[in-house]
Amino acid sequence: MGLTISMQNTTIAYDSKVEGEVIVTQADAVINWIRKHSVWPMPMGLACCAIELMGAGGARFDISRFGMEVMRFSPRQADCMIVAGTVTYKMAEVVRRIYDQMAEPKWVVAMGACASTGGMYRSYATLQGVDNIIPVDVYISGCPPRPEALLDAMIKLQDKIGTERSVKNLIPKKADSAELAGAAKES
Repeated sequence: MGLTISMQNTTIAYDSKVEGEVIVTQADAVINWIRKHSVWPMPMGLACCAIELMGAGGARFDISRFGMEVMRFSPRQADCMIVAGTVTYKMAEVVRRIYDQMAEPKWVVAMGACASTGGMYRSYATLQGVDNIIPVDVYISGCPPRPEALLDAMIKLQDKIGTERSVKNLIPKKADSAELAGAAKES
């Protein structure tokens, strides 16, 4: 009996006629499956959206159903930053520093109108979207967005993670001859 499952970019083949019950797949499919079901978010609760972010971790909405219950408050242990709320210019440097401290691969979710576009604050003190300082993968609209919107965004992030090319990032790039020649001249 054979079984073949085809998804967007993922193919998993299982053939019970092969001795040893062997499953054949692609390295990208396995790595992305592991990554998308073990996202560890780091909450950057900067304003009122942080309350809705906390609600998503509660029993009623239960973000742990999607493998994201491990909220980490250390950038070195997290791989998804959820920026929830208004980012001021004073806080922007801190947000960028924390983002830089996160290990690769890392993703960012902008939660709410303020994190996405500056919201109703068109002032000298408010950053008009966190995407001005860090790359954003998923935007959530609303003021403040409901916990269901955060869960929907995290599912979209999981879909994005599932279609990434991850093996190319694991293999170190070979230095081309021009770089080697330049390094030889300097020494």
